[in-house]
Formats: sequence, C-alpha cells, structure tokens
Amino acid sequence: MKVFAGAAAVILATAPVAIAASPHKATEVLVHGAFETSGVWDRVTAKLEKDGYSVKTVDLPGRPGNEAPMSAISLDLYQQTIATAIAGERHPVVLVGHSFGGFAISAEAEAEPDKVQTLLYVAAYLPRSGDSLLTMATADRGSKLAPLLVINKEKGYASVAPEAGAAVFASDAPAAVQSIVAGGIVNEPLAPLVTPIVLTDSRFGSVDKVTIRTLRDQVVSTPFQVEMAKSTPVRLQLTIDTGHTPFVTEPNRLALEIEKAAGPHRRTL
Repeated sequence: MKVFAGAAAVILATAPVAIAASPHKATEVLVHGAFETSGVWDRVTAKLEKDGYSVKTVDLPGRPGNEAPMSAISLDLYQQTIATAIAGERHPVVLVGHSFGGFAISAEAEAEPDKVQTLLYVAAYLPRSGDSLLTMATADRGSKLAPLLVINKEKGYASVAPEAGAAVFASDAPAAVQSIVAGGIVNEPLAPLVTPIVLTDSRFGSVDKVTIRTLRDQVVSTPFQVEMAKSTPVRLQLTIDTGHTPFVTEPNRLALEIEKAAGPHRRTL
C-alpha cells in the first residue's frame, strides 16, 4: 500500500529524479514500523537514490506486500525477513528502523552483527535485552497511542482506529494529509509486539548506533526517546522537528539526516 507516500506527495508535489547508486555508499535498508507497510518510505527512497545511495525497503510479514497467517508471525520471522533482504549484499548495510522497526533491526543486528554497518533508529524503540514493545510502550507516559489500541487476541492482531491513529501518527500534518495517512494504517500482528527481545553486548552491543529524534512525537514521546538513548550508547543523536512520521511531512529532510548518520564504511564482510 502506498497511501503514506500519497500523503507525502500532497506536501511535496515534485519527486526527485533518481541517479545511479554510488558503490562507495552503504546500502540503506529501510524497515517500517507497526501499522505500516514499506510504502511509507517511497519519498525518502527517491531522495536517497537521487543522492547516489542504493536503497532496499522491507515489508515485514503479515500485511499487504507480504501476506502471512497471523499465527505464523513472530519477532524471529521479522529478523529472518530482514536477513533475507540483505543476504546478497557484499558490504555491511545501514539498517534504518522506524518506531517498532527498531525492534526488528535490533534483532537482525543480534543475529548477524557483521552484516550491519549502522543501526539507525528513526522515532524508534531502542530496546534493551528483555524489553518488548508492550513493556516499552507502557513505560512511555508521554505517548498518546495506548488509548487508541484495540487488541484482538482471538485473531492475533492489534489495530488502531484509522482517523484517530492518523491524528496521532501525523500530528504535525494538515487534516487533508492525516486523512490520507488514515487510509494506509494496517492491522499489526500481535505476537512480535509482546515478545521480549534477547540482545547481547558481544553481538548487538558491538554494532554502531545512531538515533534520529522526532521533536513533536505523540507516539514515541520525545522524552522517552531521550531516555532510551541514555540507556543504550549511541554514536550520534540527530533531531528532526516533526511528529512521528517524518517520511510524510519532511521526507527530503529525513533522507538528509539518514545520510548524515550513514558515514563511511566501518566494517567489511
């Protein structure tokens, strides 16, 4: 689904023209968050490719673009999906995770640390071992998302009322854009959200980490993003003055921040 991308197009009418990717730049692998598909990255991808980056986007299982039974979906499957996406890469990649995508990229770094140059957390959860999305979201007292969640244990998914969710996800966007964002909200498999992640200092802890903090976020609150970066050492902390979905309201600016975070290669395979 490309609805989030359509919302970005309302704000930015002209798309940048892609050029050939530079062999000297790390591949950027973009991983969406909960209630999203890979379409949220379309405008960011266009800018990164214009600037010479090779980009891959990942649709995690259990949503349009990668259908799977809810009963078969797990955090391990999310990690394996990312591993499959980067299996052919000759150099370590930059894994970019938005929101709950922070869990997915962290799991991949734990499984295959040598394949990851940098973990980049965009308005994302930066977990410690033993954390789950449920425990972290519950600890975030500044988040306005929790009252909007509907948990369907029988069918194995969480959902958000589209219009209410869009008003929180894209809180800094005009109403017309929020309406488009609402059409892109999908159900989220429940099991990965409640699964504690296992991370070790020798594997996950060895991988370079950067955060892009969103200064008007109502989903992963800005103070909570600050606290997470204090709990887990990161090389660089960047900021962007948006709500939770900068790929909608400031896609070109977000792409530039991602480029700042990438830096030179630090690993070889």
